[in-house]
Amino acid sequence: QPRIGELPFDSDRKLMTTVHRTAEGVLQYTKGAPDCLLARCSAYFDGENEVPMTDALREQILAANKGLADKALRVLAAAYRRHAAEPAQEDYTSEKLEQSLVFCGLTGMIDPVRPEVKAAINQCRSAGIRPVMITGDHRDTAVAIGMELGIITDPSQAITGAELNEISDEDFAQRVTEFSVYARVQPEHKVRIVKAWKARGMVTAMTGDGVNDAPSIKIADIGVGMGITGTDVTKNVADMILSDDNFATIVKAAEEGRRIYDNIRRTIRFLLSSNLSEVISILMATLLGFTILKPTHLLWINLITDAFPALALGMEAGEGDIMQRPPRDRKEGIFAGGLGVDVVWQGFVIALLTLAAYLLGDYMERGHFALENSADGMTMAFLTMSLTEMFHAFNMRRERGSVFGLRKQNWYLFGAMAFSLIATTAVIYIPALKQAFQFESISGTEYLLAVGLAFLIIPIVELVKLLRRMASRSK
Repeated sequence: QPRIGELPFDSDRKLMTTVHRTAEGVLQYTKGAPDCLLARCSAYFDGENEVPMTDALREQILAANKGLADKALRVLAAAYRRHAAEPAQEDYTSEKLEQSLVFCGLTGMIDPVRPEVKAAINQCRSAGIRPVMITGDHRDTAVAIGMELGIITDPSQAITGAELNEISDEDFAQRVTEFSVYARVQPEHKVRIVKAWKARGMVTAMTGDGVNDAPSIKIADIGVGMGITGTDVTKNVADMILSDDNFATIVKAAEEGRRIYDNIRRTIRFLLSSNLSEVISILMATLLGFTILKPTHLLWINLITDAFPALALGMEAGEGDIMQRPPRDRKEGIFAGGLGVDVVWQGFVIALLTLAAYLLGDYMERGHFALENSADGMTMAFLTMSLTEMFHAFNMRRERGSVFGLRKQNWYLFGAMAFSLIATTAVIYIPALKQAFQFESISGTEYLLAVGLAFLIIPIVELVKLLRRMASRSK
């Protein structure tokens, strides 16, 4: 039965037709959405003969279609038509070919839901992300799949493209939150759905693979094209491409995005509070009339003590509740959520610990407080500031929760802290380096006092976090 012509599938009429030459003559096959195809059938093949189509038969066929769709099957209807001669080229239109068809039957195909999708949708909900399913499937099929996945809990939360046509744009913008499943939609419906959500101030991400998906993907805040089944048109207009065509990967990407953003905030808080502490320390020492640290010391702290822990913080794993938080406001700045306040008070605390270390070194060198330039004081201040910033990087692993509750360890951070500690100690005790930096080889007692002062940054920050958590729970 060689094919001699075809009428390609179209999303508007939801049908496809092929014409074949056979030994008995020219035969046409048409397949498509059952409700659309059934409307064009005038007869029914009962297995032996062609009998006229009746309303009772139509009801029986539609009931069978619903029974398959309710089982989450995608249903395709088939029909045929005999031609006395090969259709002319100008006859290859839906109005001329896809009429007076003989209905053959229905086929139900399962498109099994990937096992990881349901868990991903649940994770979306806990993260404040609302999944919406848009499909060309029959309403009953869409409802069955939507309820299986937990996207909807009641069939009333589903709507068809035809029903959507009856709602004005203004009303739909108000009612869009009522629907989470859209069935039998056209490309223009997808655009309306995206615009309605955007009109409510929501950030929208739209996925798709076909040419018809391109307009809605383009106007969404984040357009996601399918890397395997997606057309070139869709990929070109998409903001990102999903290489494995797996919905769960989108959720993983959202989780990774939150982790990256958290790590950026951690690094900013760490670097700004550390640098602010240096500014405050130098300012206070200048006002009191002594030199607490020299430019080379500050350069060392910024290059060694700050840089490596800051890089390691960028490798921090996501916090356990990262996908239980609501999405942040798109207008929210990087210093929102108390980050700016944290930078200021943490910078002051580090500066005060550094100043205390200098005064202790000055006292242990002279036997009294002189508030004058002191080699021991400068060395202890350098050691304390270096170690305080190292320990402070450990604090930055959790913004509000206790770092002692973390199960995953950031070995990059521990490695950076160990390297910074060894390098800082070497600068103080190796003769050539000590002389270059104008340090004094402090005693073991002075060294331990400096370490003890530096370690205080951990309980101080942990105490503030605890008080904040208590205040938050009381609210």
